[in-house]
Amino acid sequence: MIPVLIDCDPGIDDTLALIYLAALHHLGEIELVGVTTTAGNTTATQAAGNARWVLAQLLIDAPVLPGRPRPRHVELTTTPETHGPTGLGYLEVPEAPETPGGDWAEVWRGAVDKHADLRLIVTGPLSNLAAFQQTHPEHYARLGNITVMGGAVNYRGNTTPTAEWNFWVDPHAAAEVFEDPPAASIRLCSLEVTEQFLIDPARLGALVDSLGATPVAGYLADILRFYFEFHRAQGEGYQAQIHDLLTCMIALGTIPYEDVSTTIAVEADSPLLRGTSVADLRGHWDRPHNARLVTSADVEAAHSELARAAGALAVLWAIR
Repeated sequence: MIPVLIDCDPGIDDTLALIYLAALHHLGEIELVGVTTTAGNTTATQAAGNARWVLAQLLIDAPVLPGRPRPRHVELTTTPETHGPTGLGYLEVPEAPETPGGDWAEVWRGAVDKHADLRLIVTGPLSNLAAFQQTHPEHYARLGNITVMGGAVNYRGNTTPTAEWNFWVDPHAAAEVFEDPPAASIRLCSLEVTEQFLIDPARLGALVDSLGATPVAGYLADILRFYFEFHRAQGEGYQAQIHDLLTCMIALGTIPYEDVSTTIAVEADSPLLRGTSVADLRGHWDRPHNARLVTSADVEAAHSELARAAGALAVLWAIR
């Protein structure tokens, strides 16, 4: 069983990622050891409330704690126009309490101490990962398997002409992490790959059908409809890019993908290029590699894998 810690900012595509991880947890393929949240799509406390709601729908009892409430060097920006007023589209969920009775960094430390094979998946800004680097350097150095959704690496951005949202929200955190990564290379899933994983109304209907009596199925239309409308307003069609779910599948190796070892750098201070990420694919910098950049993923396999997970949840609820 693979131990998994996810750091996220639900967020609509994070929500689908959590549903997928919950299914794999019930199947005994992973152990979801914790969920921590960053401020990005919404506030860290609201994101934690959203994550708790999703996991409660799926009977997952894992610690869920909000992390850093804002970036260290820039003002916090959230995106209600993309993910809805509280991060779950047209659905409203209470935010997590300000003092939940635990510390997110202790969850990380405990996971690192207990699980040598821990998979850390980061689908929001890198605020918590950079803070962990600063406050718990010995544990940070021991992180052996990290997958990050972020960046528009040598590719057009979705927030500025060159920057992706997660890296733009906290550019200094992203820059710090890639400047001083853990001993293991970070696997990076950037927009060029994640934008290819699309859900439209037909695929959403199939997903809801696959989930059967699973309680969360009844809420997905209200959650995803907001995301569809946002993408249509952006000229992307009435569909949604599900970045974070694809990232989880890549992190766990449940779909085929290809990656390449390279050096990633992120610009933090330039007003125009804030959050821009670049890969030195031709070795111009002559610097050590710090990442494995995912260059392609089998999207059809990802849709099949989501259907498999949804079907497993339907079976579970059918026999309850």
